[in-house]
Amino acid sequence: MTGGVIDLGELRHGSDVEPLPRPSVARGRPLRCALVLVLLLVGLAASGPSRTREVLTLPADPGADALVSDDLFVLVEPLGRTGQRRITATRLPGGEPAWQVPLPAEGRYWGVAQQGETLLVTGHEVGPDSQGTLTMALDRRTGAYRWQQPGNPAALPDGNILMWSQISDDQPGTLRGVDPCCGTVRWQVPISPGGEFVFRDGEHGVDRLVVARRSGPTEVRDATSGVVLARADLGTPAGGSDLSVQLVDGLLLTIGGPSPTTTAYGLDDLRQRWRVPVDGAMYASDCGVVICVQTRSGGMRALDAATGRELWGDDRWGWVWPYAGRLVATTVSSAGPGAEDLVVLDPPTGRVLAELGRWELAGFAQGGPLIGVRRLSSGGLLIAELDVSAGRARSLDVLRDASGDCQALPGRLLCRRRDSAYGLWPLPR
Repeated sequence: MTGGVIDLGELRHGSDVEPLPRPSVARGRPLRCALVLVLLLVGLAASGPSRTREVLTLPADPGADALVSDDLFVLVEPLGRTGQRRITATRLPGGEPAWQVPLPAEGRYWGVAQQGETLLVTGHEVGPDSQGTLTMALDRRTGAYRWQQPGNPAALPDGNILMWSQISDDQPGTLRGVDPCCGTVRWQVPISPGGEFVFRDGEHGVDRLVVARRSGPTEVRDATSGVVLARADLGTPAGGSDLSVQLVDGLLLTIGGPSPTTTAYGLDDLRQRWRVPVDGAMYASDCGVVICVQTRSGGMRALDAATGRELWGDDRWGWVWPYAGRLVATTVSSAGPGAEDLVVLDPPTGRVLAELGRWELAGFAQGGPLIGVRRLSSGGLLIAELDVSAGRARSLDVLRDASGDCQALPGRLLCRRRDSAYGLWPLPR
């Protein structure tokens, strides 16, 4: 892959607008028009050079998988004439080539992460001997192959990696602590078919694991060592009665069962804190000062974390997540792929604080900027910063050459271009 190509584009703000009405025919003399034109040209010349932006173009073929990790743009090239795919890394933000290596396993790759100097590329392996989800470890500086294992990765606070494989009613799984340098397994916990596990992702990586088996006690384990911290029989067979185990902050929640209830246990000791009926409860998530429970009908309920008391509920909202001390919600009527209607909610009351409009969200890291994307009928994308605190969408730019598949990076936006390449645009502030 050659180095990045630098484009110069015109900096624009705001969305596409309809052309202004045609002015009436001038009634003045030609000399007056000439004078106005001269004054306009003088004013433009005095204003200095127009502002431009540098757009880094990253060539990519159709069907390539593009992934970003910190200051690396990683491209998994599609199968070419050689019969083997390659991984190419480019340094950001300048676009300097970093390395290029052959791909040791065929698959569709969808995730990239780093742990120290190890780059972890995850995807779904294809072929007659497929192991399902597969993670490959490469040297981040050189791209040198280190190891590969089945399963998904997550960072651990001690610098090691948590690896886990999928579990089904007839397929067992494992949790493993792995050394990133060479793939050595530090500890492992087998999970029998029909079991379930969840983990809590702390500030420095996954710090707690919960393992619920089809029969037997539920265990809370330290993610760094795999050691059991608490064990109790919660009477919740993981493989039966549509019951799931979930973690929300310092609570373990069981949802479902023959009589639909949500039960909370302390994560440190597995003692029951509260138990409440929540009709149709399906999924719980941390919403800051409240617990958000999604229902099968598509709406949500907000529970007090200390007592389980329902604070408010609303069937208008689909997915809800905390951001900047508030909640951002999608409307049920707009739920699905593509653009969705977004609103800002007050967590304790559920009151609508602002309507942000209809947007596709660019991918973003936790704590990163919330960038909305809107496709224009005339082509290109309107880009806006969704300011949750102020409750408004602020137009940033119009990207004429962009087609979608955007990811927000610090100060920049990566999007697929209409020519299948990727562009890295600076975000104006």
